[in-house]
Amino acid sequence: MNDTHGPGEPQPVGTAPTAAPEHPSRLRRIGLIVAVLLAFVLLAWLLTPKGTKAPGGGFGGGGPIPVVAASARAGDMPITLIGLGAVTPIATVTVQSQVSGQITKVLFKEGQNVKPGDPLFQIDPRPFQVALEQAEGALARDQALLANAHTDLDRYTTLFAQDSIAEQTLATQKSLVLQHAGTVKTDQAQVDTARLNLSYAHVVSPIAGRAGLQQVNLGNYVTPAEPNGLVVIAQLRPITVTFSLPEDQIPPLLAQLHAGNPLPVTAFDRANTTPLASGALQSIDSQIDATTGTLKMKASFANEEESLFPQQFVNVVLLLDTRRGATLVPQAAVQRGAPGTYVYVIHDGTVSVRKVTLGPGNASDISIQDGLKPGDSVVIDGADKLKEGAHVLVREAPGAAAAPSATPATPGSHGTGHPRDRPGGKNGAQDPSANHAAAAPAQ
Repeated sequence: MNDTHGPGEPQPVGTAPTAAPEHPSRLRRIGLIVAVLLAFVLLAWLLTPKGTKAPGGGFGGGGPIPVVAASARAGDMPITLIGLGAVTPIATVTVQSQVSGQITKVLFKEGQNVKPGDPLFQIDPRPFQVALEQAEGALARDQALLANAHTDLDRYTTLFAQDSIAEQTLATQKSLVLQHAGTVKTDQAQVDTARLNLSYAHVVSPIAGRAGLQQVNLGNYVTPAEPNGLVVIAQLRPITVTFSLPEDQIPPLLAQLHAGNPLPVTAFDRANTTPLASGALQSIDSQIDATTGTLKMKASFANEEESLFPQQFVNVVLLLDTRRGATLVPQAAVQRGAPGTYVYVIHDGTVSVRKVTLGPGNASDISIQDGLKPGDSVVIDGADKLKEGAHVLVREAPGAAAAPSATPATPGSHGTGHPRDRPGGKNGAQDPSANHAAAAPAQ
């Protein structure tokens, strides 16, 4: 029986139609699409911030912003001028020998503090002792000749009065007396010179100070032309520091000097961290250096502890004035924008922008001339996220209540280079007129 059927003939009942097989490339495309979708889902999950709270909860969308606050307080703010200086002894002496001879004794220790007249070296005194004895012998001889000439002059004077001798004989005797008197005077000078040279054989300190390293040793033959001398002595107590200030700072400095006010000066170490000595301004130069635009001045220090050493570089802080009872806030509280300077003041959990006028400051605090009063709470951290009327969650700054007054300015807050390189350009002082607010930032 033939099972084939022609076209259009119905299939026998119970026979299933033959299905077309799935193409392998289609299955691969479906798997690739599924993998890409899974990768996107995984990437989105990884990029989603963990712990993000929904708007209205915690600190998100409209919640309070955490900030650190500190209270404005009343205190004293010093106004200082900063300079870089070098320690300069009032006197530095290179001790020289004033006679030639051999060193027979060294009578000091290197680094020893000496007083005027303290012995330093002994030069062989024997040649000078011999010269002194020779001069004294010549003096004794000529003094005897002078005495004899005086005796003859007295006799000739009597004889001339008796008209027993010629006037020329008396005149000659008078000249002889004058000649012997001149010789005695010369001999006396020779004796004095010999004694002086003998004293020069004992080399002593001409000033009070510290003796440096000896330049000659025992047994050396020295002359008055020694290139390095015998030893250098520098006066350390008192001592001075020479420093310079920019010409812009001269007017307020001169105003204080003309008023007769003493100006305290503190010397800090090169690292601007440790105060070395305290003194006072002693003098200023007569003209400004046209090359640097600075004026040199000198401060004097008692230096009892010898903390300042000759040629040492130090940072000098000159206390020009002290502003009493100023309103002080931390430097971090002040915000600066295009309109001017301002702070965020906290009141009842919200902040408001307060325009302020700045006065002098130091490394940690700044004084406010206008815009704040003691007791106002200001934001010192977290201000970058604030705007007018923002709600805040306040946290007091650590140790904020423990600072009753301003600390003196230190050179570390102004830099250590040339005064022109310090903050504020040429003027390294804390200038109250340098910072004035114009308006609060636009909201």
